[in-house]
Amino acid sequence: MSVKVIQPGLLSLLQDGGRLGQHRIGLTNGGPLDPEAFHTCNRLLQNPEGSTAIEVSFGGLQLEAQVDTFICLTGAIMTLRINQQEQPRWEVLPVTAGDSIHIEFAEQGCRGYLGIAGGFDVEPSFTSTATVMREGIGGLNGDKLAAGDVLPCPAGEIRQRLYLEEHLQPKYHDITTVRVIPGYQQKHFNRYQQRRFFSHGYTVSDRCDRMGYRLEGPAIECDIEGILSEGICFGAIQIPADGQPIVLLNDRQTIGGYPKIGAALSLDCARLAQLRPGSQVHFAPITQHAAHNALHLANSFQQRLTLKERRA
Repeated sequence: MSVKVIQPGLLSLLQDGGRLGQHRIGLTNGGPLDPEAFHTCNRLLQNPEGSTAIEVSFGGLQLEAQVDTFICLTGAIMTLRINQQEQPRWEVLPVTAGDSIHIEFAEQGCRGYLGIAGGFDVEPSFTSTATVMREGIGGLNGDKLAAGDVLPCPAGEIRQRLYLEEHLQPKYHDITTVRVIPGYQQKHFNRYQQRRFFSHGYTVSDRCDRMGYRLEGPAIECDIEGILSEGICFGAIQIPADGQPIVLLNDRQTIGGYPKIGAALSLDCARLAQLRPGSQVHFAPITQHAAHNALHLANSFQQRLTLKERRA
């Protein structure tokens, strides 16, 4: 039972919930850049949490089903077609062996998640199927999908035709505000530099990837040029020598030596990762207490999210 890759698109990667607990041996997390869209995809399909799906960056993916099953596409606004017929997103859809599945290029946002009933059946590497190309692990061969790849999947058991109403679906824009939790190195950025960082907008560079989003705007200065390499958390905002911030994401290195002005709230990293080059980013400070509240509220909202069933 499988699905065959006809066209891989610009960047399509197999991802599960992420490779946790492996920093001690130098392996980063990987996993979905937009966890909300990823987890909702699996929830719609009634899959176990963290089941392997395809993260489709920018679109262009074309598959051929070789089994009768069910699929679901969430995330960025990418037109989904089955046998050339446009289909709804954020909804469980049946496919039969021989069907063509085509995800067109993104109109808003840039990361979509294509899940399948039961998840793709891929052998874990270091406890996870998450693909990290820099480390060459996860997925099929530690690399992005290629034409001709065959993705194993279980026989499609009957699924409810669940869907998420349009007004509950996330909206993707070309501008976002990222909330920043101050770090212990913030004292090395004087008040003027901090005010400059939080009061000016930045543009997403074309040098952004799953490791981190490089931003362009007013340069930020620090009174230290470098530090001893230390562990790096998800969302850490490094300020290298050129003063241009880098927000580190899922495929970041596990240690680094640039000073950090703070760490982006994980909820906002997902929105950041949906921005394309040229989009605008603003930063706003947030306390640890407020950050905890925001995470709890977001988790509560997701747990209470009502899915409806499409009946024939």
